[in-house]
Amino acid sequence: MHIAMIGAGIAGLTCARRLQAHGHSVVIYEKNSDISGRMNTRQTELGGFDYGAQYFTAGSTSFKNEIAAWRKAGWVAPWDGKLVALEQGVAKAARRPDARAHHRFVAVPGMSTLSRQLAQGLDVRTELLVTAIEPHDKQWLVRVRADTVPIDASAGPFDAVIVAAPADQAYPLLTAVPKFAQQADKAHLAPCWALILGFQDSLGLPYDGAWVDGSRLAWIARDASKPQRRAGEHWVGHASVAWSTEHLEDDPERVKEKLLKAFHDATGSQVQPVYAAVHRWRFAQATTPLAAECLWDAKLRIGACGDWFAAGLTGSGRVENAFLSASALADTVG
Repeated sequence: MHIAMIGAGIAGLTCARRLQAHGHSVVIYEKNSDISGRMNTRQTELGGFDYGAQYFTAGSTSFKNEIAAWRKAGWVAPWDGKLVALEQGVAKAARRPDARAHHRFVAVPGMSTLSRQLAQGLDVRTELLVTAIEPHDKQWLVRVRADTVPIDASAGPFDAVIVAAPADQAYPLLTAVPKFAQQADKAHLAPCWALILGFQDSLGLPYDGAWVDGSRLAWIARDASKPQRRAGEHWVGHASVAWSTEHLEDDPERVKEKLLKAFHDATGSQVQPVYAAVHRWRFAQATTPLAAECLWDAKLRIGACGDWFAAGLTGSGRVENAFLSASALADTVG
């Protein structure tokens, strides 16, 4: 089949690779200028910062096997950073379920590297926003918008369409199949403001990452502690869901000011950064995942996958969810 894939994050790329291995022809449409979705790395004059997904773990046998293959290829490596809980500035042993993970992995030399490796050999078309999916006889057309063209254009026809975008963005595209749109509408993703900091000298903190209690920030990590990163005192912070939601539309400069103060309060360090920026992830974490692995209508040949599906795991929003959901959909399509 000739298939349109919407979204070039881990889910879209994984699904496309499997479908291509099954003999299908896949075209991937990505609205941004770069691929990777939330598993991205921001390049600065100080080096790269993983400002989205921080690391990933594996609970399923299939994902463990996939990580083993990625490690053999040199795409990922273990991250043995010391992680703690910060309670009123005091570092304590973390009691969160994800703190007990025995093995954490990161892509090298940055999280976005994995997506670029997965995209090798795939037809990925960036800076093309899919605005609608429309039936065309027994096939599908996708309406695409480019900044350089004043009107939307139609692409296709395609034998099948797969939406590998966050649930909130998938919903309007899936209205061509109301039952799927209703499912996507149940799986909203919460936002997250990310803080990116670079310091001239070491802060001397005795940990590499921390879950922060009672703060605007929920997580901080010393990005340079990950393998094959550029040396330097580089930190990334993620604001809590509640704070990010409340301040979703705030001015970025004001957000940066507030989150920098939260970083100082949490770490006890008052050293000013030489580089500071924020990024708003409007759709960051699935708070109400769908229990299914994916969505697929064999008669209409349309489906969806992503980290907003539980895919047999407890919880959602992880790289493993995206991989399992994408793999399940590709195998279902056959």
